[in-house]
Amino acid sequence: MSIEILQIHSDNPQSRLIKKAVDILCDGGVIVYPTDSAYALGCHIGDKASMERIRRIRDLDAKHNFTLVCRDLSEIALYAKVGNAAYRLIKSLTPGPYTFILKATREVPRRLQHPKRRTIGLRVPDNAIASSLLATLGEPLMSSTLILPGEELPLTDPDEIFSSLSHSVDLVIDGGYCGIDPTTVVDLVDDQVPIVARQGKGETKLFGC
Repeated sequence: MSIEILQIHSDNPQSRLIKKAVDILCDGGVIVYPTDSAYALGCHIGDKASMERIRRIRDLDAKHNFTLVCRDLSEIALYAKVGNAAYRLIKSLTPGPYTFILKATREVPRRLQHPKRRTIGLRVPDNAIASSLLATLGEPLMSSTLILPGEELPLTDPDEIFSSLSHSVDLVIDGGYCGIDPTTVVDLVDDQVPIVARQGKGETKLFGC
């Protein structure tokens, strides 16, 4: 496998390089890209083989929930059932380091949903590179935080990522050092009662959790 590393400006992503990354995604590739919380693995939402590659990279079982990384709130509403209270809360927190657990719509492949609850995790990152990728791709990225088997924290150094995954992914986007804090996960299945399923980078005091 021939892997590439692209140095993309963290504030003003070069459109030519973003297009190259999107072409790799659309061709069935798995990429590493930065977010506002940590580096993540991403692939095309409809690509089952690429999803299985991410499972192997992270040594995940079939119960692991992937996240759909979205451009904006309207895209979240396409893939999840969002009540009025949940909508207002999500609007106040996006873009940002939050993952929201919601009931999935029929637009979400069954393999991405929680097998019993039929839920899906969605987020809108506050990161210029991720936002540019999503805008050019025109649909969500199926994604998982880049934490390798046996590790508790995600990789943060692009050069280390490139060295560790040189035979496993198709592209590493070097957007500089990334953080190690995961997103805060908020369960919004009950529209009226937000539940913090995991405290991460995102602040929760603002909405009383």
